[in-house]
Amino acid sequence: MLDGHQKRVLFLCTGNSCRSQMAEGLLRELAGDRFEALSAGSNPAGYVHAGGIQAMSELGIDISDLRSKSINEFLPPEGTPPDLIISVCSGAEHDCPTFPGTVERLHWPFDDPAHAEGTDEEKLACFRRVRDEIRAALTEKLIP
Repeated sequence: MLDGHQKRVLFLCTGNSCRSQMAEGLLRELAGDRFEALSAGSNPAGYVHAGGIQAMSELGIDISDLRSKSINEFLPPEGTPPDLIISVCSGAEHDCPTFPGTVERLHWPFDDPAHAEGTDEEKLACFRRVRDEIRAALTEKLIP
């Protein structure tokens, strides 16, 4: 906690349609008492991918109420900057605007399961793999 408040962690990807929402849902589930989990995109898709929703529901985590939103919602004067930005793709790392004040930045790239090919089951397997990689990164690097 910083100065008596939860550390605000913003997961940033380009489309804000699956990886960042999965990370947001996982952090809320794993350490929502210590962190305020948020997500955004540099070029939001406008929806949350059904594959991400399904993969997370298998863990009992419902992200269906999350929305795809722009990083600009967190920029002053209207928005409140996060304490930490974790970019989950190289495009978002590159496109992330500069925030005023001290905002810590980390880069954890993950494959984009929205681009998976194959059967429905093969696509879902990709969402599950990326979900599990995000969970491992959170428990190893952020909330050990």
